[in-house]
Amino acid sequence: MNVGIISERYAVALLKYVDETGNGEEVYSQALQLEKCFASLEELRMMTDHPDGTSDRLKMRVLTTALGGEGKAAPELVRFMRLVMKNRRTKCLRLMLLIFIDRYRRSRNINVGRLVMAVPSESLKRRLTDIVHDETGGTVELETRIDPSIIGGFTFDMDWVRLDASVASQLKAVRRQFIEKNRRIV
Repeated sequence: MNVGIISERYAVALLKYVDETGNGEEVYSQALQLEKCFASLEELRMMTDHPDGTSDRLKMRVLTTALGGEGKAAPELVRFMRLVMKNRRTKCLRLMLLIFIDRYRRSRNINVGRLVMAVPSESLKRRLTDIVHDETGGTVELETRIDPSIIGGFTFDMDWVRLDASVASQLKAVRRQFIEKNRRIV
């Protein structure tokens, strides 16, 4: 059994389904929410990885509870998870969600960036979002984090691009230059 091919097919089917129903944004946001739960809760991963260990009814209840309750879960996502459970593919559910998220982002031209700042700055977030939008024509989802160890400035990562305007990296560069000059003198 090739888990990648199976997961890809299910994810593509989910994407086509939400395109038909027009509820893609809600399913996308809930898929992101479920993925965060999978990433942080080992018990949830173990429950879905072992199809015989827990009943499908309990799995469905746990997964919909992670989405805020059965009434708040998108009907398309609930139907999709029921199909996955019926076909005994819960072991692949997390990978299916990851592939769906990636495919959805590509189809909607959504770029994901990671911004690390020494201090919070809404104006920096807006400027970077505007720059990415002007360059790609798409939207940007910024994951921000505050890290005082970079002393000042910021680092921004998106796809294969990294902008490092942190004071810590500039100090490291100056230090390397002094070390190189001292080696030449000796």
